[in-house]
Amino acid sequence: MKKHSDNLSGNSRMKLFDDIKHTMRKFEGLFEMFVLAYTYYLMWRTYYRPLESFHKYYGSGKYILAGVYALLVFFLFLYCDSFKYGHLKLTDVLLSQWISLAIVNFVTYFQLCLIANHMVKVSPMLALTVIDLMLAFVFTYLFTVLYHRFYVPRRMVMVYGTDNALALKVKMDTRRDKYRITASVPETDGYERISRKLKKYDAVVLNDVSAQMRNDLLKYCYENGLRLYIVPKISDIIIKGAEEITLFDTPLLLIKGKGLTPAQNLAKRTMDIVLCSIAMIPGIFVMIIVALAIKLEDHGPVFYRQERVTKDGRIFDILKFRSMIVDAEKDGYSIPATDHDPRITKVGRVIRATRLDELPQILNILKGDMSIVGPRPERVEHVEKYMREIAEFGYRLKVKGGLTGYAQVYGKYNTSAYDKLRLDLMYIEKYSLLLDIKLILMTVQTMFKKESTEGFAESIEIKNARDEAALGKEDSVTSDASGWRRNEA
Repeated sequence: MKKHSDNLSGNSRMKLFDDIKHTMRKFEGLFEMFVLAYTYYLMWRTYYRPLESFHKYYGSGKYILAGVYALLVFFLFLYCDSFKYGHLKLTDVLLSQWISLAIVNFVTYFQLCLIANHMVKVSPMLALTVIDLMLAFVFTYLFTVLYHRFYVPRRMVMVYGTDNALALKVKMDTRRDKYRITASVPETDGYERISRKLKKYDAVVLNDVSAQMRNDLLKYCYENGLRLYIVPKISDIIIKGAEEITLFDTPLLLIKGKGLTPAQNLAKRTMDIVLCSIAMIPGIFVMIIVALAIKLEDHGPVFYRQERVTKDGRIFDILKFRSMIVDAEKDGYSIPATDHDPRITKVGRVIRATRLDELPQILNILKGDMSIVGPRPERVEHVEKYMREIAEFGYRLKVKGGLTGYAQVYGKYNTSAYDKLRLDLMYIEKYSLLLDIKLILMTVQTMFKKESTEGFAESIEIKNARDEAALGKEDSVTSDASGWRRNEA
């Protein structure tokens, strides 16, 4: 009994420490936002306020300008996950902040031009942007170091139902600064034995376990104050999008299962047309240059058309700039191209690396076949294959396919079809215009990252993990810096 109460007091201390860390992170974000806004104010006071157009801002108006700048920084940082010092990798947070600041300063420059009613000098804003990028680096590095200086990774135990669930352990090991799964326990050990083991750890991960076991362990962790991570099933994601209703004294969850509402579809379509029309102004010149380069290289067709599946199973021809030789998929040779695939042309290597091969899909969006944000439209044969293997795969066809989406931002090149389905359904169930804007901004960030090929190495580690876990139910699988090993239970 005393040992159990000691564990509860330890959890309480850890919860208090977590609350302090979260509070510190909020102050860190506010402090960085204040410094960036004050830097803008100093630049404006030095270079723009002396202009005759800004004479009315000698009073309290200057604080309004600085306040608007601070709000822009806040909302861009918030929606691009730029405040997640330590929670995300340093490079991810820094890249997110840099992109956000570039957008904020771009918008702010034209705001100043509108106030002045003429084009003001751009050099001060360029100088401000350089200073902002350096400040962002300093703050991101400092706050990330502070986070890891005081953060001690929790000792975690994973309860899994199938060997496939062990793949999550390999992924979490890439962030051992935050997650440290020190033991894995199969569901077959039974509730009594598992619950006794959980007391030794700071957090629990439930992955692919049966409904009854998950229900029992969820209540056990909740009752004992144990931090719990649950890998959601498809049904969990659908429930998250439910509408809450109270019927007299009974709470109800309403699930309509119709995808987006007519009003949401109209708002989404309007945003698609407006943003793509704006993008076409500079985009048409880029498209002409790319088209000429493709034509001059081998005199073949400029565009590559491929049948894809969109909302309600409708098939359409997706447009891309041709990046491979003519008839690259002749004789059934339709495997995805690798980095050094000989079928890729010289121009193709450039446009694939810069994502310019996707640019013609703006025409698909304007036509109405696609949306800017949505589940990535799959090839017809892939949809047929996935629907045979995953009964719920058709759920993602409740909305139009997109140029980018939840799975493209948060997934990887080698993310499994089932995980991509879960990510796409999270988008459908959480849909809002603000979410679309967030995903568009975060897509810009992903364009600067090299596509990950970790999955090929992970598959070997996962196999090793499964082999180790299969050695005996009396054993638990634990990890150290070198990988997986067996420990007597």
